[in-house]
Amino acid sequence: MEKEIFENGGKKTFWHTTSHVLAQAVKNLYPNVKLAIGPAIDSGFYYDFDTETPFTQEDLTKIEKEMKHIVKHAYKIERFELPKAEALELMKDEPYKIELINDLPEGEVISFYRQGDFVDLCAGPHIEKTSEIKAFKLLSVTGAYWRGDEKNKMLTRIYGVSFTNREDLDEHLAKLEDAKRRDHNKLGRELGLFTTSDIIGQGLPIMLPKGARIIQLLQRFVEDEEQRRGWLLTKTPLMAKSDLYKLSGHWDHYMDGMFVMGDESVDKEVFALRPMTCPFQYQAYLNETRSYRDLPLRYNETSTLFRNEASGEMHGLIRVRQFTISEGHLMCLPEQLEDEFKNCLELAIYMLKTLGLYEDVSYRFSQWDPEDREKYIGTPEQWDEAQGIMKRILDHLEIPYKIGIGEAAFYGPKLDIQIKNVFGKEDTLITIQVDQMLAEKFGMEYTDKDGSKKNPYIIHRTSLGCYERTLALLIEKYAGAFPAWLAPTQVEIIPVSEHQFDYASKLKSDFVAKGIRPEADLRNEKLGYKIRQAQLQKVPYMLIVGDNEVNEGTVSVRSRKNGDMGTMKVEDFVKLLEKEVADRTI
Repeated sequence: MEKEIFENGGKKTFWHTTSHVLAQAVKNLYPNVKLAIGPAIDSGFYYDFDTETPFTQEDLTKIEKEMKHIVKHAYKIERFELPKAEALELMKDEPYKIELINDLPEGEVISFYRQGDFVDLCAGPHIEKTSEIKAFKLLSVTGAYWRGDEKNKMLTRIYGVSFTNREDLDEHLAKLEDAKRRDHNKLGRELGLFTTSDIIGQGLPIMLPKGARIIQLLQRFVEDEEQRRGWLLTKTPLMAKSDLYKLSGHWDHYMDGMFVMGDESVDKEVFALRPMTCPFQYQAYLNETRSYRDLPLRYNETSTLFRNEASGEMHGLIRVRQFTISEGHLMCLPEQLEDEFKNCLELAIYMLKTLGLYEDVSYRFSQWDPEDREKYIGTPEQWDEAQGIMKRILDHLEIPYKIGIGEAAFYGPKLDIQIKNVFGKEDTLITIQVDQMLAEKFGMEYTDKDGSKKNPYIIHRTSLGCYERTLALLIEKYAGAFPAWLAPTQVEIIPVSEHQFDYASKLKSDFVAKGIRPEADLRNEKLGYKIRQAQLQKVPYMLIVGDNEVNEGTVSVRSRKNGDMGTMKVEDFVKLLEKEVADRTI
């Protein structure tokens, strides 16, 4: 029964209660520690504490032991409410709780939960008894700013997870171990794909030759496919004067996320690095007078963008401050909008399926928040119209979306194609947006059949999304063992001894001339060592060459996927690999 409740929506209630058990255990062991907050999250729970010294792994073991005592006591969990004055008195020794109480609107109910002699400020809900928590594990300890603001004090955060039985916990922990093994931030560095440097800055990764090669392959794939589907490539500046961003609305609605160079009170011209490409590509549209016969007009660009993300949001290649994206903007007639939206979606799905990522995605229809009008441009009527149009398109295309209120761009609603990383954190990979506002702001017009001037509809879209984030997801998806068409090194040529070095070097040169990406291991090491090194680098094919192979002009093929494939003529191996690359086999 407990497991059924857990799986049918009670998971976060269960996890939130476990965070209170964690807080009680910490207060029992370390009475001087101050409590902050302890919510349930998508992957478990955490609790933030103000401690003189951060907790160690040894401390977590002690805390877990104390939590087991609390669970065994089977404390009943009771809710009660207090007026503000009494609530402040009860929490007088807990400064973070005092701050939270003082921030509550006047007249709002202030509720607490008691388990044994432990009381915590909390809105709830909770399970009935601590003994329902049959299995739990404290996973990690890290730092976190109070209320997520780096201007506030750094607190100590303990993460954990709990279940109604030991079997589910063990299964979850096994998945976490697999996630750690696949973690792009760790694996990508071990495989020499990317690195970071403190002297360059946070969120500014350096692509090493292997990682840069994969991104180059992705970009060529995307640009060629976009060209095949009627997109026209542009190349626009990385920065612009503030005038452009004021016209687009970014200056008023997105300035906190931009890197600005100069001070308007001092400098005649203030520039900013671009956070997106749309206002730049609009200038390409405005370069000529347009007729309805010119539409749809599709501009694409491999765009390097800059966004001033908070330091606490940075994570490997998933969230960075400089990134490159397959961005595009499409101007069309009203009657073309649905077909063009569908084509953009089909392109995105094709990209994801080709990369093997499609099975992991979900859709979000991101809408504006009418309670936060300052965040957006346009009138409620314009938003109702834009969202109504987009809803009809999505429903007609039978897209299984969830709704995200407040997640729209400041100028229009969007479809977000989202994907989870190995740790279960969901991020947006691809967006397709309907915009009926910016064309008018920029004076973008076309002459219609009746000779009147009209503003086109605009679709903002990415066909693949941020290349850095895509690379991170591919590292995790394949645990670094990329399909041959994407692998930075497709073939490792391994001579048995130095007598075959010349043959191995010639094979490498011939392969390079054919567009294959080879390496030759010419170190004076034992054959077994070289093979293990190639396996660690997750190379798709190893070609072992000894005297027989030299004499007969062959190679002994070992496949990462299929094992020993025997001896082949060189040209037969080349055909096999070329077909695998041409088919983009995954």
